[in-house]
Amino acid sequence: MMKMNYFVVGTNNFEASVKFYDALFEQTELSQTFSTDRMAFWQGKDKDSAFAVAIPFDQEPATSGNGTMVGFSVDSAEEVTRLYKKAIESGGTCEGEPNQRGPRFSAYVRDLDRNKIVFSN
Repeated sequence: MMKMNYFVVGTNNFEASVKFYDALFEQTELSQTFSTDRMAFWQGKDKDSAFAVAIPFDQEPATSGNGTMVGFSVDSAEEVTRLYKKAIESGGTCEGEPNQRGPRFSAYVRDLDRNKIVFSN
């Protein structure tokens, strides 16, 4: 059996990125569990997977990947909408307002470094 272990997005402003994700995750089961001067991790209670932001190891500018997207599964359409609004309030940009898309209710945003995120139930 194989499952995702962690997902990392790059940042050019580490402090702003950590603040963005701390605010985004504040009412979820994800909490910041580890941080260094260039990388921060958030995990849920199960500790089986993690999300992280990092200043790139090669010290080149972080760029968002074309076609790259991080997906977070949540329990309800209301939580999708709440997270979408929180991301926008925290400086993120809209890539698709909350709406029913096929079998899932989802919303798309970009973080401060233009990394694409989807919330869906």
